[in-house]
Amino acid sequence: MSSTEPRLTALDALHRSLGATMTDFAGWDMPLRYGSERDEHNAVRTKAGLFDLSHMGEITVTGPQAAALLNFALVGNIASVGVGRARYTMICREDGGILDDLIVYRLAETEAGSSEYMVVANASNAQVVLDALVERSAGFDAEVRDDRDAYALIAVQGPESPGILKSLTDADLDGLKYYAGLPGTVAGVPALIARTGYTGEDGFELFVQPEHAVELWQALTKAGEGAGLVPCGLSCRDTLRLEAGMPLYGHELSTDLTPFDAGLGRVVKFEKDGDFVGRTALEAAAERAASAPPRVLVGLVAEGRRVPRAGYAVVADGQVIGEVTSGAPSPTLGKPIAMAYVDAAHSAPGTAGVGVDIRGSHEPYEVVALPFYKRQK
Repeated sequence: MSSTEPRLTALDALHRSLGATMTDFAGWDMPLRYGSERDEHNAVRTKAGLFDLSHMGEITVTGPQAAALLNFALVGNIASVGVGRARYTMICREDGGILDDLIVYRLAETEAGSSEYMVVANASNAQVVLDALVERSAGFDAEVRDDRDAYALIAVQGPESPGILKSLTDADLDGLKYYAGLPGTVAGVPALIARTGYTGEDGFELFVQPEHAVELWQALTKAGEGAGLVPCGLSCRDTLRLEAGMPLYGHELSTDLTPFDAGLGRVVKFEKDGDFVGRTALEAAAERAASAPPRVLVGLVAEGRRVPRAGYAVVADGQVIGEVTSGAPSPTLGKPIAMAYVDAAHSAPGTAGVGVDIRGSHEPYEVVALPFYKRQK
């Protein structure tokens, strides 16, 4: 296979049999949609949706000093994560720029004092994260392993997802908190069952061996028939995460920004033991953010029908005051929405006179606090 050909997930043939529109995403051939993006989006908000996320990058870190390595390599306090729990964190450069945002699962602890963690990176950054972790592991009694080919990842998201999954597993889903994961079997398939997601809804992500992916997908599809479960592509995943105010690497996050610039300084744990990559630069960034943040990430809701796109200028009083990072029609709000970095002076919810330059026309937008949508628990 030439390096230019997209990688295929274990579910590729199944997606095509369902009539999916496929797209290249971070070097993978992935389903963009199966039918209507709006219908898929609404199914996740009201019932349930099924996603193939096998393009995500799994990296296993094991050894007596696995926790110490991750504390040094990442900005979060990974040593304090309990077995069976997960944490949202970031990996930064020495200058504080964000290399990627990650979820780290603490999978196991042996009697000999060795720990096992799984780091899940974005598909577009998996190699960068792997290389950084390998480089930063020098001097630690820990092993970093590329496990991208060892897992397929299937997500079931939406209010009906607990009921659908319960019919297929003996695992204690009621006891499984948000940002936790436990080993179990689903439809007879061994899986890591994680209560995580990127949609703003309750849901689960199931890490399984690739050879079990089709069997699991089909079992979930059958179990969800009466509950309104539909297969969902990356397009509605993007509108779901946008409504939920969740950042996407390459849009709201980049090496040009620190976690403090992105309004996510809370993930940086200065109080943890020992040094970590980027600490000095991030301490300076925290001070800057506390005194006078240059730009702030806000939500924008359109007063008209025109959709803002990433890179469009945000304007006020004839001046450029920011830039759209993500924009799309919101099926839940029924109008176009966007996330944008804007000058702090224009960042308060309700700020008047803010617009987006859409092909030379300044369309009016309302500044709102993120997220646009929060599920009722």
